[in-house]
Amino acid sequence: MRKCVIFDLDGTLTRSEEGIWNSVKYAAEKLGFPEPDAATLRKFIGPLLAYSFREYMGMDDAMADKAVETYRERYNVVGLFENRVFPGIRRLLRTLKQEGWYIAVATGKPQLTSERVIAHFGLDKYIEKIVGPTADRKAEKTELILAALPEAWDEAWMIGDRKFDIEGAIGAGVKSVGVGYGYGSEAELRDAGCTAYCATVQEVIDLLCPGAVPPSGAFLSIEGLDGSGKGTQIRLLTDTIDRFGFELVLSREPGGCPISEKLREIVLDKNNAEMDDITEAILYAAARAQHVRQVIRPAVAAGKVLLCDRFVDSSVAYQGGGRQLGVQKVLDINAPAVDGTMPMATIYLDVDHETSLKRRAAATELDRMELAGDSFHARTEAGYRELIRRDPERFIVVDATRTPEEIGREIAQRVIGRLMEAE
Repeated sequence: MRKCVIFDLDGTLTRSEEGIWNSVKYAAEKLGFPEPDAATLRKFIGPLLAYSFREYMGMDDAMADKAVETYRERYNVVGLFENRVFPGIRRLLRTLKQEGWYIAVATGKPQLTSERVIAHFGLDKYIEKIVGPTADRKAEKTELILAALPEAWDEAWMIGDRKFDIEGAIGAGVKSVGVGYGYGSEAELRDAGCTAYCATVQEVIDLLCPGAVPPSGAFLSIEGLDGSGKGTQIRLLTDTIDRFGFELVLSREPGGCPISEKLREIVLDKNNAEMDDITEAILYAAARAQHVRQVIRPAVAAGKVLLCDRFVDSSVAYQGGGRQLGVQKVLDINAPAVDGTMPMATIYLDVDHETSLKRRAAATELDRMELAGDSFHARTEAGYRELIRRDPERFIVVDATRTPEEIGREIAQRVIGRLMEAE
């Protein structure tokens, strides 16, 4: 049985308002029109651009055509990438693909532009055909849907967020899903006659692939000496991962769940200066054991990306190197805690221990670990370098002496590349 699903693009696969609205405002300014308000800008998502400029900004046909041309001056260079894949869409596409569905896109956005957007976000590996307006094809939704369908099919669905998608599906003789997470309303979609209404991406998965096991997600960690800039880079990477539509879970070690957070309080309390080095290593491992089982494994099994601020590498570097317990001893202590659960990639912010500790001391009060002497931090740095030498494929080593923006761009490029390779 040949099962087909045809997606709209803007408002269904991607949340595109940032680039569209910025480009509409750009066109209005260049043509001498007042900047449209938020209510007017929202109306531009879905209909054809020329229609929107006429209906919502009072332009005549000639001026509307000029506005479209001016809009594209900015949109085709910058605006099309000011975009975000809706959370869950990657998981939906992966699930449909593994269940054997034919997947295509039928959009009112120009075909070449649509192809660039879909390729930029790495969704092209799931989509067999992209259909949009060209010099030879008008932006009429029914025609677009018919062109996106394969020659033979038994079941076909059009998925979109506006009435135009539903009306096009009816014209093409296929079923339709109106989605509530986009730019249309439930009333608009139901009034247009959608076959089914799904408020969330998960409801689409449940409708089209009931009982399907979600594809596995990914486990990432970020490491570095205290003061290396992890907090800033986690914030920047979080935005990038969200923009590409990966469903992100943020966590940290020690901590990440209630039991592990209680152990964190104990191990980092500067009043516990008498804590034995072995006790410290075992407490870290105990917190990790709970975190792995309660947080990390469930997130990955649900198809999400778990980004953890520190993992077992920190224990090996700080306890094995800094406390001089030895790398192998700390690995042995952590073996039952980790039990084979390791990050697919670990970002290491590479900065020497003198610089990192100066940064950290200037920020906030130091904790028990950070109050250890210079030789401790030198040994910790050496511990990290030994780990990188042992497992160079896992580590993404980034020069952390540059500006946060430069560091963030490199991390984003390399991490997104790893995530896409793993899909």
